[in-house]
Amino acid sequence: MPNLTKLFASVAICAMTAGIAQADDAKAPAAAADAAKSETAAKPRTDLSADTVVATVNGQDITLGMMQTVRDGLPAQYQQLPDDKLFQGVLEQLIQQTALAQLEEKRITQRDKIALEVQKRAYLSGAMLNYTADKAVTDEAVQKAYDAKYAKAEPTKEYHAAHIIVKTKEEAEKIKKEIDNGGDFAELAKKNSTDGAAANGGDLGWFKLDAMVKPFADEVAGMKDGEVAGPIQTQYGWHVVKLLGTKMVDAPKLADVRKKLEGDIRQEAVQKRVKAVVGEAKIDKMTDGIDPSVLKDQSILGSN
Repeated sequence: MPNLTKLFASVAICAMTAGIAQADDAKAPAAAADAAKSETAAKPRTDLSADTVVATVNGQDITLGMMQTVRDGLPAQYQQLPDDKLFQGVLEQLIQQTALAQLEEKRITQRDKIALEVQKRAYLSGAMLNYTADKAVTDEAVQKAYDAKYAKAEPTKEYHAAHIIVKTKEEAEKIKKEIDNGGDFAELAKKNSTDGAAANGGDLGWFKLDAMVKPFADEVAGMKDGEVAGPIQTQYGWHVVKLLGTKMVDAPKLADVRKKLEGDIRQEAVQKRVKAVVGEAKIDKMTDGIDPSVLKDQSILGSN
């Protein structure tokens, strides 16, 4: 049901905005005739609120707050539509949904009631966690996290390397031999390597060792600039690697890592909130005698 709901929403917006575009094209020849009417159009209202009613369906209100909620949940590509087209598309979606919901309410099933309760709890719990995470991210908290991680950080070494990755040791050995005999590393990477870096001659850019899998990182750590090593086996295949250079890098500036720090703060706050609220809750489990496979028994929910 949730998947169908999301599909319906997307289809409704697409169909409506497409319809509006077609209607606009059809009205183009009459633009001059409508110019006079536009001069007497209603002035923009200044008394709008979340409770402002924008339409009714069989007497049931659709409000501006509902429209904004739908708009906020749309994929980014729909949110980029012109305001007038998006407004009409969202309104049409809500009209369709309201009419269908009214029809469904006449035959609501136990499955429907359960689904609504589950969705309500999911929404409320998600809203609480978002509130918790947002409240935790302050300038003071970010500065504290930065100081703890970087204030006393020593300069670290970064590596610039390129690699050629193939499926077998034999292939890697053959390529390494070609390079030792004067073959061009970048060209051999473009010709033989099986990963996305092949198009750039195997160039992996600058990285810290902890960003690479251990066998690869261990080999790179002991190499000299310009040296070619391999074959090196990792879970991804067999590598031939060339160390292009190294450099020492100071701790990043706060602005450069702020988003990462904020993400860490949000995650920590959410984990603490979940642990605390569950720890304080009175929880009684009555699962004795229930076979876990019962979750596959759709008859429990009744018929649709």
